[in-house]
Amino acid sequence: MTDEEQLIFANQEKAAIFTHDTDFLRIAARWTDERKTHNGLIYCHLTAYGIGDCIRKLRILATVLNSEDMKNHIEFL
Repeated sequence: MTDEEQLIFANQEKAAIFTHDTDFLRIAARWTDERKTHNGLIYCHLTAYGIGDCIRKLRILATVLNSEDMKNHIEFL
């Protein structure tokens, strides 16, 4: 499945995507230019945090942002 297909699938499932893949950032920017919507991206640089830190940050994020907040939003951890 390509990155774009994953983003399409996430939209169908009404889910945001958590990733360290910068390709998703480019796709989201292109979608914005094309007036397409997505349910959000949560981006973490591969070497910025360990998996435990990422999970802790995701848990916090889940308590402060809802699905409407994430619509067409990119959250950088």
